[in-house]
Amino acid sequence: MHPAVAVGLVFCGCCSNVVFLELLARQFPGCGNIVTFSQFLFIAVEGFIFEANFGRKKPAIPIRYYSIMVAMFFTVSVVNNYALNLNIAMPLHMIFRSGSLIASMALGIIILKKRYSLSKYTSIALVSLGIFTCTFMSAKQVASDSSLDEEDGLQVFLWWLLGIAALTFALLMSARMGIFQETLYQQFGKHSKEALFYNHALPLPGFLLLAPNIYHHAVLFSQSEPFQVPVLGLTMPIMWFYLLMNVITQYVCIRGVFILTTECSSLTVTLVVTLRKFVSLIFSILYFHNPFTAWHWLGTAFVFVGTLMYTEVWNSLGPFLALWRKRPKEE
Repeated sequence: MHPAVAVGLVFCGCCSNVVFLELLARQFPGCGNIVTFSQFLFIAVEGFIFEANFGRKKPAIPIRYYSIMVAMFFTVSVVNNYALNLNIAMPLHMIFRSGSLIASMALGIIILKKRYSLSKYTSIALVSLGIFTCTFMSAKQVASDSSLDEEDGLQVFLWWLLGIAALTFALLMSARMGIFQETLYQQFGKHSKEALFYNHALPLPGFLLLAPNIYHHAVLFSQSEPFQVPVLGLTMPIMWFYLLMNVITQYVCIRGVFILTTECSSLTVTLVVTLRKFVSLIFSILYFHNPFTAWHWLGTAFVFVGTLMYTEVWNSLGPFLALWRKRPKEE
């Protein structure tokens, strides 16, 4: 498949997924569990048919290693979605998750004893400063929004702090999972499609612990206003339609990233994913009118410039820019 098609899948799938997630979270902030369960179930069923060949294909990586990875992956997914129920706005949620480089570098130094260049440390400092700026300004907004009632205001602020703690925990756990996955791939070879299936299939029994919450939101979804699906002409509760589209776009997003990793370098993949996050953030701010000050914009700029510096995208663009400067001038 042409890389341009994969890039299109990533942008269309991932950006649309964020839109439908915000539509769901704005109506029912605590619906993260049913969203995560639906995504896991869909990808697990697809992988069971096309990757595991209905269970007949033996995994290349032993199940015991997948069990460890799955425990971390399940925890990260649930905690990230639950953070939306703790007064965390979607733009801050996206910015915070863009700080994965910080966690990866920190754990890489501690666990893998890695050392990095000065430019890497500078880029991480920029990302850290950007996240701190956005988090600090969001904290001020939470405090001012709830200033009418001191007791309620303190409660809202404490829930927000818990949400920040949840995002921080998920960030570190995600980085640890990445290191663990990297060591597995070094030992057994890359089997990203197989890992995608087992990472979504093995955690499914864990959702039994969340069954009451999932059932509660399923009832709420069923009670939402009816919506006529375009083209098909079917009528269904609008929240179920949002959930269906969220699941489909999540699959398109993941497949696009998977295809991109097989067709392009890791640098290109990182660049595309970073730009996708930026587009999603801008759309969320403009379309949903999320509060975003000049300080938020400055923090966002720090995060994305730091990310691009870390990937050294400027070096890869150097030869292209040199050729562009040497192009014949028009008369």
